[in-house]
Amino acid sequence: MKQPVPSKAMQETLERLAVEDAGLPDPTTMDPETGRLQAARANRRWNEVADLSARVSVERLTITGGNGQPAACRLYRPFDAGPEGAVLHIHGGGWAFCDLDTHERASRMLALACRVPVLSCKYRQAPENPFPSGLDDCRAAWAALAGGFQGLKGPFAIAGDSAGANLAIAVMLAQAARGERLPDAGLLFYGVYGANFETPSYVAHADGPGLTRAKMMRYWNWYAGPELRDDPLAVPLAASDEQLAGLPPLYISAAAVDVLRSDSEALFARLKALGRSDHYRLHDGVVHGFMQMSSELEEARLAFDHAGEAFRALCRLGTANHRKKEDA
Repeated sequence: MKQPVPSKAMQETLERLAVEDAGLPDPTTMDPETGRLQAARANRRWNEVADLSARVSVERLTITGGNGQPAACRLYRPFDAGPEGAVLHIHGGGWAFCDLDTHERASRMLALACRVPVLSCKYRQAPENPFPSGLDDCRAAWAALAGGFQGLKGPFAIAGDSAGANLAIAVMLAQAARGERLPDAGLLFYGVYGANFETPSYVAHADGPGLTRAKMMRYWNWYAGPELRDDPLAVPLAASDEQLAGLPPLYISAAAVDVLRSDSEALFARLKALGRSDHYRLHDGVVHGFMQMSSELEEARLAFDHAGEAFRALCRLGTANHRKKEDA
């Protein structure tokens, strides 16, 4: 079977990055703080927002995190936003790297695409704070949004990329298990949902380009060791069919040239078998993390457009489902 390869535009970007990053060590082989600094520097090139500043405002605020301590957050409001709707955006980075700065442009792009405010919050990171610390902080962020933080009103969605998608679906699984409020939709971008390193995409793209199997294994060991791999709040594909059936409508987006592609395929296949109305989109010719590159890649800009369309469609479906449950 022919394996997916980077598009011409993606390959040109990868070649430029290889030159810019020549000689730099893998951040997952460094001590966490040094690795975070390197990851932040690498992401800085993708976070020029001058072209977006006139279209999206940002407020720097705080909420109460899962440990009861203040947690930094940012609220992005597109100037053409309507009176209703908001998204909680959980950034990726292997549960260990990246922050509000590294995903500044992505949060703004998501706000523009969805045409609603986007709330992005800091969460505690591994390995110093392994599972479930980051999840607890993300649940606290969702509780703040669902509780009307800054006057925001539903319909609501939770979005996340990579490890952020893992945390996003874990928040939804946790809320459903407790019978607590769920968002109307979930937007999941090239997420990590399983800990099986022998899937077709892990085998095909073990050495990249971009994210590698070795990096993912280190990320997993930092966040949730082998003894936790049966917990669906850490490994969403470990959830039962009953647990998955309780999730709101999901938009699952995957990158073709990505070790995590099979995770998205497996999640969507399980949901589809349950007869649900979820959406799946595979972006050909791009690598893991490509949505960070919207200043350069047309496919990244299209991915945000598709996410915005899915947000509006799924929120209508999710709201209708809520009403059915209330009427039952």
